[in-house]
Amino acid sequence: MKTTKIAFIGLTCFFVCAACALGVLRWDIQSDLDKWRDIAQSNHPHPGDDVAAMLEYVQSNSHSLPKRNHVVWALGQARDSRALTIIQSFYTGKKCNHSQYLCQRELLKAIKLCKDETPNLLFIKTP
Repeated sequence: MKTTKIAFIGLTCFFVCAACALGVLRWDIQSDLDKWRDIAQSNHPHPGDDVAAMLEYVQSNSHSLPKRNHVVWALGQARDSRALTIIQSFYTGKKCNHSQYLCQRELLKAIKLCKDETPNLLFIKTP
């Protein structure tokens, strides 16, 4: 009986901690997505179409590569198939050269997410 009670408490603590960790992860992803969406909209306004603003931001050489890489990440999180043509045009499959090109690993992750039909398990609010 005592062992069962300890196991139950342990499992309950585990699930509460796991739920909290997922909540923090979801909040972190959502806040970063919202940040880069807002930055893209402020630089390339497309009222009502955040993906279009982010796509224009990624294509603009007037922004630094690290910032454009963050927006590529945000496009992947948005999982909008409209982004595929643009992000695929930057993907070469070659080794990353962050001083000259967008991150190939980040582009590949974004491409996979935009093609993925699986629902977003963290319930990220997408643009």
